[in-house]
Formats: sequence, C-alpha cells, structure tokens
Amino acid sequence: MTVVRDRVTTRLAVPTMRKQSPLIILVLGAIAVVALTYTLPPFRTYQLATVGAYLCVTAGLTVLTGLNGQLSLGHGALMATGAYTLALWQNKFNLLVVGIIVAILVTTAVGAVIGLAAARLRGPYLAGLTLAVAVVVPSITSTFDGTFNSDQGLSVVLNPPPESMTVEQWQAWVCWGGALLTVFTLALLTRGRFGRDMRAVRDDETAARLAGISVARTQVTAFVVSAACAGLAGALFAVIAQSVSPGAFPLTLSLFLLMAIVIGGLGRLTGALIGALLLVALPAVAHEIGEAAGSQRLEGNLALTFFGVVLVVVMLAAPGGLASLRIPLKKKGQR
Repeated sequence: MTVVRDRVTTRLAVPTMRKQSPLIILVLGAIAVVALTYTLPPFRTYQLATVGAYLCVTAGLTVLTGLNGQLSLGHGALMATGAYTLALWQNKFNLLVVGIIVAILVTTAVGAVIGLAAARLRGPYLAGLTLAVAVVVPSITSTFDGTFNSDQGLSVVLNPPPESMTVEQWQAWVCWGGALLTVFTLALLTRGRFGRDMRAVRDDETAARLAGISVARTQVTAFVVSAACAGLAGALFAVIAQSVSPGAFPLTLSLFLLMAIVIGGLGRLTGALIGALLLVALPAVAHEIGEAAGSQRLEGNLALTFFGVVLVVVMLAAPGGLASLRIPLKKKGQR
C-alpha cells in the first residue's frame, strides 16, 4: 500500500517553486530586504513592510487553494482575529514577540474549528461558509464593544524601535522576518509528504483515499496552516498601523486576497509574492487617481476595478497566473 501511495502522490506532484534550496532563498531574501530598507525613502519602506505582511497571508492562501483545492473567502476575518489578539495582548502585557505567537495560536485554533466544518463541504458550500465567517467576525467587535471598542477599534502599544533605525525600517524588518520564515516553512512543507498529500487530495479524492491518504485530516491540516499564516499577517498589520479596527478588514479584503493569488499563480509561492505586490501597488494607484479626481468613492471602486481588469487580462494571456510566464531565451548563435 505504501508503494501505491508513493506512486500516486509522486505522479500528482507538481513543483511549486524552483529547485533552489529554501534556505538559500531565505538568506538572499533577508539580504535584499535589508539593502532596500537602507535605500528606499520612508514611504516606500512602509510599502515594503506592507508587502511583507501581505505575503504571509497570500502564501498560506495559495497553498490552501492552489495545492489543496479549498476555496476560502474568509481569510480577511482570520487576519482580523490575529490583529485583535495582538492588540489586546500588547495593551495588557506589551511583549511583542510573545504577542505575535499568541495571535498565531488563537487564529490557528479558530482555523481548526472552521477547517473541521470545511472538510465536510465542497465548492460553493465551502465558499459560503468562509464568506459567513468574513461577515460574522467584524460584527463581533460591535457586539462586544466594551472589549473591542466597536468601530473605533483599539490602539496597539509598541515600544519605540532602536535609535539606529527608523520606524519604517523596523516595521519592514519585522514584517519581512515573519514573511521569510513563513515562505521558508511552507516551502519545506509543500516539498515533503504533506505537499504530495495535498496535491493528491486536490486532484482526485477517491484516488487519494485508495492510496491511504486521510482526505479529511489533510484538508483540516491545510486549513490550519493557512489560518496560522493569516493570523501572523493580521498581527503584522497591527504592528504597521499601530491600531486595529473593523474597517481595516472588510469583506472586500478577502476578495482581493483571492484575486491576488489567482493573478499571481495558484499553488506557487512566487505567485504569492506577486499577489502581495499587487495588493499594495493597485490600491496605491487607485488612491492617487482618486485624490487627483477628488473623490473617495471613486478611489474605493477603482481598486476593485483594477483587480478585475488585471484578473481578466492575466487569465486570457496566462491562465496559470503571472508566475507561470516564462521569458523565451534565444538559442545560441541566433540573432
């Protein structure tokens, strides 16, 4: 049975990254981030930090949807869970590293509950469940306004960064430290047995069962891992904004996250990075156009419009996402 399992999962396996060692990518990424924080102006460094925070959630979501086939419209709510957990912790204890770990654990527990229910659902039913989570979680802040301060949200107590760096540099280092560790961990997981199990379940659940794979356990585990990544992203956003409010995690955020990983390339960690860049770049362009036109309503609609247009164009030109594009190289001796 083990031999059959290995043959089935090996046949279904599709590489999600290049063959480079994840450790090499981790080191090179850290060097690049440090170099950028000393060359970019403060606002661009702040945007760089935001990309790092988004990368945590897009990496987890692309593994869940691209490799395991589970569609989630509730990752914005999971980010809110991590952000509010960190805010409550920091306001009481002011221990950032421990607070981030607690935020991840709490969001992981919430993800486990949702994952247990999600393992019994398929297609639109699963999307409906996660969509309900995205709607319910922000409303909890209004119900328990004594704890979460309703629509005004909570401030996040943070110690000042070291005197040798600016606030934006410190934020970028913290966010990209979490992002690189997330990508490194997911790269190891997806290259191993767990990654093969997820692909097997995604492609054919019946064949996966015959190969001895526990479909329900694989799906729940994938959702838990993805939820942990979303919790980390939410905690990092709380660090960046130094405040948390329901308006920071609307339903459209979950839609943007899903569109971003589709445009970047489902099941590819490089696609998750492209998606994180788009999540910062496209709203920034919409903001500039909205300011020039003097209309906040136009700004909000433009961001969704940009994502929709880019999604259509990319699906027509590269159905596998931007990460699937390959630049053709001229053969030797060819002009």
